[in-house]
Amino acid sequence: MRLNELRDNPGAVKERTRVGRGIGSGKGKTGGRGVKGQKSRSGVAIKGFEGGQMPLHQRLPKRGFTKPNRARYAEVTLERLQTAVDAKKLDTTKTVDAAALVEAGVVRRALDGVRVIGGGELKAKLDLVVAGGSKPALAAVEKAGGKVTVLIPAKSDSKD
Repeated sequence: MRLNELRDNPGAVKERTRVGRGIGSGKGKTGGRGVKGQKSRSGVAIKGFEGGQMPLHQRLPKRGFTKPNRARYAEVTLERLQTAVDAKKLDTTKTVDAAALVEAGVVRRALDGVRVIGGGELKAKLDLVVAGGSKPALAAVEKAGGKVTVLIPAKSDSKD
């Protein structure tokens, strides 16, 4: 067998119907669109149109909005930090900040800061300087003997 002899199994590939190629084809003249009417004509996009009635997507109430200046954080799991330490990409003797994490390849870009989240286990003693993190993750870093400096203070829940 040669490359030029390779073929699909018979019936594996079905040829598409060529519409509008003469009445002898069986799909000529109107091309399967029926006769007259809006849908038989070209350039019709009806999708959400409900015949003049207010479409469903316009009848339903709209809620909320997307904040245009929302802070976006690069998230780092404890497991990724430990992997970077094991691979000798992070120096445990120095403070680990956003720039050090980007340089080590742990995060691609720092965005508006780095947040430490749970997931995995941290055994290395790290001195972290981050924008924030989950309570269990920050507790895990301190439990491993490390220190966490949070740059952006968390908003308090109480109304003063």
